[in-house]
Amino acid sequence: MSVQEKEILENLSKSMLNLDLESVKKGVKEALEKNISPQKIIKEGLGKGMEEVGEKFASHEYFLSDLIVAGAIMQEAMKILEPHLEAGVTVSAGKVVIATVEGDLHDIGKNIVISMLKSAGFTVVDLGVDVPAEKIIKKAEEENADIIALSALLSVVVPYLEKTVKAIKESPIGKKVKVLVGGRCVDEELARRIGADAYAHDAWEGVAKAKELMTSIRGK
Repeated sequence: MSVQEKEILENLSKSMLNLDLESVKKGVKEALEKNISPQKIIKEGLGKGMEEVGEKFASHEYFLSDLIVAGAIMQEAMKILEPHLEAGVTVSAGKVVIATVEGDLHDIGKNIVISMLKSAGFTVVDLGVDVPAEKIIKKAEEENADIIALSALLSVVVPYLEKTVKAIKESPIGKKVKVLVGGRCVDEELARRIGADAYAHDAWEGVAKAKELMTSIRGK
């Protein structure tokens, strides 16, 4: 990475942390003009800023309102990036139905995952936030999905996450569809305990795990 690239991405990360919408939009456009890849802009710029926002929220320096503002800024940045992310994708890498589980209204991480999956060639069906298991299963069946991706930020929704994974596995599509879980309150051990097929620590690992799951599906 050149010195100029590093500086642009660091400034973008700081703008994200400072919740400065106009500076973020300007920084994203500048990075694209300098031919920095959309993936790098997300990972090294916006993503790092979002990680710091999350850390400040966890340490009570930022509040839920700040988290919501950060999410809105991220969405505006992704609107600029998405046409560049999806350019050149012709064949679907697989179909993913994604949702934030029942009881959780956060969609920041989920929306980043969606953009990254699309950039990797996946077809993505977004069900939004606070989605009950029955709706997820029904949509996955209708769409003939390969993967169901579930996001959970708050520890209080872990029982709903567990209930959703269990319902998927016991449903008619349970043996066919793979379940990928992630979010601030999820870790490898929890994912294994509730019966998920894969766990992702962040959006980039989410894409890698989705690709691995597709390899196992298509290898059968």
